[in-house]
Amino acid sequence: MSFRKIKFPKIILAPLSDVSDLPFRLLNRGFGCKFAYCQMVSTRALINNKPKTEELLRSNFRDRPLGIQLLADDPEVLKKTLFMLRSYRYDTIDLNAGCPTPKVAKKGHGAGLLKDLKRLKTLIDTLVRFSDKPATIKIRTGWSEDSLVAVEIAKMAEDAGLSAIFIHGRTRQQGYEGEVDYKTIKEVKSAVKIPVIASGNIFSGELAKKMLDETNCDGIMVARGSLGNPWIFKEIDYFLKKGKIIKKPSVNQLKKVIKKHVNLNCKFYGEKIGILKFRKHFSWYARNVRYSRSARNLGFSAKSVKELYQIIDKLQ
Repeated sequence: MSFRKIKFPKIILAPLSDVSDLPFRLLNRGFGCKFAYCQMVSTRALINNKPKTEELLRSNFRDRPLGIQLLADDPEVLKKTLFMLRSYRYDTIDLNAGCPTPKVAKKGHGAGLLKDLKRLKTLIDTLVRFSDKPATIKIRTGWSEDSLVAVEIAKMAEDAGLSAIFIHGRTRQQGYEGEVDYKTIKEVKSAVKIPVIASGNIFSGELAKKMLDETNCDGIMVARGSLGNPWIFKEIDYFLKKGKIIKKPSVNQLKKVIKKHVNLNCKFYGEKIGILKFRKHFSWYARNVRYSRSARNLGFSAKSVKELYQIIDKLQ
């Protein structure tokens, strides 16, 4: 089944592993995020009915439009997963061929597929044939500087019937370090007619515009730039429209946002687990305030909402 048309907004929230849960997505949607992805989900884990994996896909009516990203290496397992997912509510599905994490890539999943284009093509064909939703792929420029295969994969993806391509402008060997390769992203955009959405160093409105201007891509995907920074969506949108930088939130505004995120977490997970899972978010929020190190340490010791609120109130 081929889906040639899919309309993505200009700015999209990435599927961040162990971050992009429902509370995180809902918070960012409140700041202008119009399209978000769940955390990356393993097809094998879904087939094995692991409760933790199913939790990654939990959503609600406010969490739309929504994308699911799959980590897959076996066409038959992918096929079974696609049929299983027909009972879930979501709007598009993505194949991850870009995750650089060693435990993923070295097993031939994620960015590991960049070294096995024959298997990658089989997975793409399976995705297009058996998905009942528009299907896309997330890639990197290549495995290394001497194996830039993004253009080849993009053409393969378009010919197979995928609806869009997401590309991070670094190789797998770079991870998240080094310069973003705008040139290769631009070459991918020039090579296909389907939408190309780019990512890499989208930490501000200026960098978002730089990506759009230098690559001619159709949209951008915000990943690490959203950590402790949900207002980045408003910042980017305003800069693209006005060419100006919006005022950063005050400390009081920041406190309100942190508390809202805490409440969303505790409502979703329960207070004990919600507080534990919020600790990493607190450290990201606390980066840009005075006494952030001491506040961060206190945040990691909080065991209740009341205790965490007291720590948040001390931020200045």
